[in-house]
Amino acid sequence: MRPLKDTLREMIALEGPISVERYMSLCLRQYYATRDPLGAAGDFTTAPEISQMFGELIGLWMLEVWNGMGRPAPCRLVELGPGRGTLMADLLRATCLLPDFQAAATVHLVETSPALRQRQQAPLAASGFSVEWHDRLEDVPSGPTLLIANEFFDALPVRQFAATDRGWCERLVGLDGEDLIFGVRAEPEHALGKPLRLGDVLEWPAVSIDIMVGLAGRLARDGGAALILDYGYWGPAFGDTLQALKDHRPVDPLEEPGEADLTTHVDFHRLAQAAAMHGTRVHGIVTQGEFLQVLGIQARAEALKARATPAQAADIDHALARLTERGPTGMGELFKVLAVTHEAIQAVPGLPALPFSS
Repeated sequence: MRPLKDTLREMIALEGPISVERYMSLCLRQYYATRDPLGAAGDFTTAPEISQMFGELIGLWMLEVWNGMGRPAPCRLVELGPGRGTLMADLLRATCLLPDFQAAATVHLVETSPALRQRQQAPLAASGFSVEWHDRLEDVPSGPTLLIANEFFDALPVRQFAATDRGWCERLVGLDGEDLIFGVRAEPEHALGKPLRLGDVLEWPAVSIDIMVGLAGRLARDGGAALILDYGYWGPAFGDTLQALKDHRPVDPLEEPGEADLTTHVDFHRLAQAAAMHGTRVHGIVTQGEFLQVLGIQARAEALKARATPAQAADIDHALARLTERGPTGMGELFKVLAVTHEAIQAVPGLPALPFSS
């Protein structure tokens, strides 16, 4: 396959600099289409790959919410960006506690990567569920929905704007000789007004907002709930959060386009705002550590350790610590949890109702 960097050089030389959003989109499309990026041999590790406890607790969360919905059948159980299928497999195993749910649920994975679709088949084959794959959420059959999105929104492209003396100018990716470089558009985006401080960077997650609007519309129409876990913040805030990972190490986002994972931090405030404006109820926001503790991860760890060897028990303790670790770089604090539900669902496990004004 031809290196994406060569294609980008030719594109920019012919058409001019491209937006950060378009750059991310082109890079991520090639990146996810050509590899399994997870695990020790990949570029990053997600919570479901750390421990089965993560997916099992989310499965129990789904059971509780389904009960509160009046046990609709059928119920669409959906995952956005399901990675290797580990989370869904662990989730489904936990739902065996309620056979009625297993009879009502139909499983749907929204995944565009052929490489990951193939990888997802093996862990889900033993679940006993028939699984359907879709390119878009819109392709999932209508009906009451329970949806999980873990580390999905961080991998979507964003627009970036830099605060200049001319106003908010969109950041672009251009050329300096053979090298890709960041620059800004000459004309400011007048709709954003005047920045208060030069040098600030504003990220606008247009793709994420569009997906959330579609999801909220579905939940408002058909009923159900969506659980979103990702690293991010409650905005508004300024800052360039674009980062690239390769072999579990940070690299220059422009150095190896299409060969490294590109992400940005999720602005949960904008997601909540989009959901609230389209007829749904918002719950949260809490840290992942707080959420898992309320769901009973400590008790689950002790139950697993009671049947474990000393080495396995040590691994369980390590996984528990990693999933709930505090501090600005700890997964338990950096990752946040938000739920979006039909307005009739007034409470969900582990997340306070969020009085939210659009």
